[in-house]
Amino acid sequence: MTSSLLDRRFRLNSASNISVSFEFFPPKNERMEEQLWSSIKRLEPLGPAFVSVTYGAGGSTRERTHSTVSRIVNETSLKPAAHLTCVDATKEEVDDVVRSYWDAGVRHIVALRGDPAAGVGAQYIPPENGYQSTADLVASIKRIGDFEVSVSAYPERHPESRSWDVELDVLKAKVDAGATRAITQFFFDNSDYLRYVERVQAAGINIPIIPGIVPVLSFKGIAGFARKTGASVPNWLARRFEGLDDDPRTRELVAAAVAAEQVLDLVDQGIDEFHFYTMNKADLVYAICHMLGLREKTPAISA
Repeated sequence: MTSSLLDRRFRLNSASNISVSFEFFPPKNERMEEQLWSSIKRLEPLGPAFVSVTYGAGGSTRERTHSTVSRIVNETSLKPAAHLTCVDATKEEVDDVVRSYWDAGVRHIVALRGDPAAGVGAQYIPPENGYQSTADLVASIKRIGDFEVSVSAYPERHPESRSWDVELDVLKAKVDAGATRAITQFFFDNSDYLRYVERVQAAGINIPIIPGIVPVLSFKGIAGFARKTGASVPNWLARRFEGLDDDPRTRELVAAAVAAEQVLDLVDQGIDEFHFYTMNKADLVYAICHMLGLREKTPAISA
């Protein structure tokens, strides 16, 4: 056994420093609700630092997010982080949502500008009488309550950023407004993330930059979304999933291997915090966390 493998085994046997968090999305129907809570039940015993719940424009999606977050507060040991965006809402409406989260016991918000109402890749038009940027939203959240605020980060640049200087200025504005953590868009080439962290640190921005990891449950789906968001999909990744469109069992095994390989390489680079985009499916994420050396810490919630 090589020394590098011995080093890796030692690090993974000393997983007390590894911190994970999970992202879920609110269910749209009864079947999806059962899947969501099954995933929460599966992952809760791993003791994540927090779990985030996504948020869409429009009243019904806002209500589903609030309902999910409230249930997490009341029925689990987890610390929820509620997503919040500037899209399709006035300042007053957004502020009301922030206050409702505080009243529900939520103390952590993931503040995002949000995707354009026309969908990812369309031109963003700030809402009338609404917040113009994430930095404005963060500042308002901090005025309303003593929330912890996380924001987004883009290892390959946001599609609308004209340069790295613009990209870093936007992140700095969010930090100056009160953000204490950034969670990245998903990526597959770890060198993109590591170069980004170097750029952030060189710009004097000193907050944790948590890598966002997505297991590839559907290669076509992820590749399509990546094209819209400016994330690259390496050729080697496409080859890994080639010919598996009608073979979900093998596809899942490959997805687990790819994600585990990515996070273990980041551990070797000294990274000890990870945020997983679960897609409300727990098994792959649980397996990856097991590979990181995490073990169950708390009893699962009641079914």
